[in-house]
Amino acid sequence: MESAIAEISPLESKEKVERKKAVLLDVRERDEWNAGHIPDAIHIPRGELEKKIEHQVPDKTTEIICQCRSGKRSLLAAQTLKQLGYTNVVSMNGGIEFWSESGFPTEKKTLLSKQEEIRYTHHLRLPEIGEEGQLKLKRAKVLIIGAGGLGSPAALYLTAAGVGTIGIVDDDAIEISNLQRQILHTTDRMGKSKVESAQQTLNALNPTIEIQIYNVRLTKENASSLIAPYDIVINASDNFETRYIINDICLQLETPQLHGSVDQWEGEVTLFLSGKGCYRCLYPEAPTESCGCNERGVLGVIPGIIGTLQALEAIKWILGKGELLTQRLLRYNGLKGSFTEIMWKQDPHCQYCREKHV
Repeated sequence: MESAIAEISPLESKEKVERKKAVLLDVRERDEWNAGHIPDAIHIPRGELEKKIEHQVPDKTTEIICQCRSGKRSLLAAQTLKQLGYTNVVSMNGGIEFWSESGFPTEKKTLLSKQEEIRYTHHLRLPEIGEEGQLKLKRAKVLIIGAGGLGSPAALYLTAAGVGTIGIVDDDAIEISNLQRQILHTTDRMGKSKVESAQQTLNALNPTIEIQIYNVRLTKENASSLIAPYDIVINASDNFETRYIINDICLQLETPQLHGSVDQWEGEVTLFLSGKGCYRCLYPEAPTESCGCNERGVLGVIPGIIGTLQALEAIKWILGKGELLTQRLLRYNGLKGSFTEIMWKQDPHCQYCREKHV
């Protein structure tokens, strides 16, 4: 069996991986991986190859270098991969022991705690997330601008999902008319600041998450300092002035932003990425007539749906999985019970995003 599998040295393995010519697959057990592993290796224990390899390496012509501790299990793993239809499989001679003796680097993994493993059990079972994806969520920083109808479900689901740092910007206090849709808040908190109420709710839901609150109104003067520390922005504001400020600063900082808005029985969501158009491409000018839930009303469930979609898109962006809503405006009509997808393109005459990327 062993003679049927070619072996290559740690040096040759290193060169192939650095040139993106091959994928390095560590087939050791989880505790071995946690104790130290080769940078850029993917990890699938040998006993789980049949279940997980096609999600990690879908192209069966990709060169795979199997690696274990000393080079024995990797030969068996390589044989398994050949039986699964992978046509270009080799084993790294001497495993991570020879790698380390050659002076090549290893790294230790940031771990989930035992309580986190239990809390996120259903994420860890998803091949698109697993432990690596959950750690990405743990390292991520998301800023939510607005702690109202859209911000409430977005914040709740991102907190539940394990996003490590969540910032919330809002200068409003809770009013009883908010409670029909703003589910972060409760009746006994009337008059309390929304960000303090949000922090209280989210800390109770998941005390492992860092909740940063900013009891200020977002303005042209403070927007950059608020947005800069974060990886992605969820725009849950309820007025065009704030949306334009967020748009312009996100363009300057090249920070992705998720737009969401609601009106009566309808809502919409899309994702703006650097170089792919911006909010002003869709809405060059604010409408002159009154719009938005403050003037026209909104069914409380609608911002729940749209805010949840914003959270979903943020999670997909953090994980690097799925088809993002980039240059796709997803509209929901609650009365019809239907979604409509509208494709949009960067406006060639938009001075804001075009100037940024000329």
